[in-house]
Amino acid sequence: MDHFKEVDLERDLIAKISEQKNKIEQQQKELEGSLSYASSIQTALLPDLRYFKKTFPESFILFKPRDIVSGDFYWYSRKDNRIAVAAADCTGHGVPGAFMSILGISFLNEIVSKSIPRANSILNRLRENVMKALHQTGGNTEHKDGMDIALCVIDLDEMEMEFAGAFNPLYMIRNGCLLETRGDKMPIGINAIVEKSFANHYIKLEMGDLIYIFSDGYPDQFGGPEEKKFRYKNLKVLLVQQSNKPLEAQKRELNRSFIQWKGDLEQVDDVLIIGIKI
Repeated sequence: MDHFKEVDLERDLIAKISEQKNKIEQQQKELEGSLSYASSIQTALLPDLRYFKKTFPESFILFKPRDIVSGDFYWYSRKDNRIAVAAADCTGHGVPGAFMSILGISFLNEIVSKSIPRANSILNRLRENVMKALHQTGGNTEHKDGMDIALCVIDLDEMEMEFAGAFNPLYMIRNGCLLETRGDKMPIGINAIVEKSFANHYIKLEMGDLIYIFSDGYPDQFGGPEEKKFRYKNLKVLLVQQSNKPLEAQKRELNRSFIQWKGDLEQVDDVLIIGIKI
């Protein structure tokens, strides 16, 4: 009799495990469906790349989310002769980052709804809107949610560019030499120090200048023979090495190098690089 009881218990246990497995698989399927739908919403909010390519025929956007949805986002707007382009990296990745990215895109569209102001004015207003939306007042228990961003305002008629950055820099390659303009060491969001205005950097452009803005996902990726970070210095070298190639070829090489460096390791963060040739 004990033998039959053990067999019945084993059958019950197997049935319960199978039931739990089916339940988990169904929940996973529903979650993936929800994330896919969220991804389609996020994608719909991103700028139409056809208009971006029309303005900058020689350009690329390398966008590799770590998860189905992304905490990185690219943004573009044009009003008359002023063109604003941004690469942003929100707190976290996946769903939390995606929520922040939707906030960021919405606020940026609102800020430039009538005209495109100075680059630092856009970041100042974006920070104000994010802090208000998240009810950030400086309390110790508050979440330090926000974003890092590199933002350019380009005037192709005057051949001038304004740059403002929250942590993230701008790289410009001219005649094979890379020039770096650093962003301020302040985020878009609550900060440990008193908020001050972001700096507005003015850069005179020349035909053939290459402009790159990006998030930290590419240089922070672990890989290589010693499984270390790729690092910014190697990104600079790679960009200079590829600078004489068409922009789409640069994009393919950046993607190939990233995959090769990462190898069998997991992608640690969202990846975003924007390249523009004047």
